[in-house]
Amino acid sequence: MAAVGLITLGLSRLKPAAPTVDMAVVWPDTVKRGPMVRQVRGLGTLVPEDIRWIPATTQGRVESITLRPGTPVRADSVILELTNPQVTQAAQDADLQLKAEEANLRNMRVQLQNDYLQQKAAAQTIESDYAQAKMQLDMNEALAKDKLVSDLVLRQSKVRADELNSRREIEQTRLKATQDTMQTRLAVQESKVDQTRALVTLRRNEMAALKVRAGFAGVLQLVPVERGAQVQPGEKLARVADPSRLKAELKIAETQAKDIQIGQSAEIDTRNGTVKGKVMRIDPSVINGTRTVDVSLDSELPKGAVPDLSVDGTIELERLPDVLFMGRPAFGQEQSTVTLFKI
Repeated sequence: MAAVGLITLGLSRLKPAAPTVDMAVVWPDTVKRGPMVRQVRGLGTLVPEDIRWIPATTQGRVESITLRPGTPVRADSVILELTNPQVTQAAQDADLQLKAEEANLRNMRVQLQNDYLQQKAAAQTIESDYAQAKMQLDMNEALAKDKLVSDLVLRQSKVRADELNSRREIEQTRLKATQDTMQTRLAVQESKVDQTRALVTLRRNEMAALKVRAGFAGVLQLVPVERGAQVQPGEKLARVADPSRLKAELKIAETQAKDIQIGQSAEIDTRNGTVKGKVMRIDPSVINGTRTVDVSLDSELPKGAVPDLSVDGTIELERLPDVLFMGRPAFGQEQSTVTLFKI
């Protein structure tokens, strides 16, 4: 009985054992003190800052594709060619119409010039006749003072001079009207020529658009049509980008994106090196639980950095100078509570 009592007394004085935990289900880390950087991470891709989609400006059929994606292009590089018999015929008709209108303008100039010269000659003839009649009238008036001519002759010369003066004024009016009419008719015909010339320019541009060009220097990224395909105006035919100017598009979880601001520092990992950058745009909408954040890259890209390359991005939210901190498990969220074990 004494032995049993001693054992019971000893057990009662033992301290309770510390709780145990399975190391396979915990995430161990050490509490540290010092500066801490708050960051958010996200996956994304490199995309060109300058991208141009080249649309079809006219209906047509893809006759040939001369360049394939990945080919460097200049502004005048022909990517593909379309055919459209209606566009070709319309351009030819416009050229013929312009030639006809220009011929009409030349003929009208000649005809109106002849009409003007005839009217001018008639006016000058009347002017000469009037001058002679006026001289005769002046002479008869002088002679009449000396009674050397009869009153009848004097009146006849006066009537003749007055008649020619009236005709002279009428012919001068006709000459002015002929000149004004000539200018008006020429202006109308010149307007027709200008309209037809504008139509020719339009048709020629439509013809030229059958050869689809890059529009600016870069790299051809995509040609979503095939030979023989029928395309409509506005349909996308090719995509050209400038590969020397890339940005990172990161997908950040909506719960972590609320503290991101324009201008914050970021680091992009291309798997072949890292490059610094800054947040330049934050998509205001949430798509599939993420927001798109654009990061401009400040330095030269590592080798192998090409459009659509998958990258990892880290955005620095703030730097805290003196705090206690430790790592958190992936499921731990801001302002939430998780169980900690001191081991």
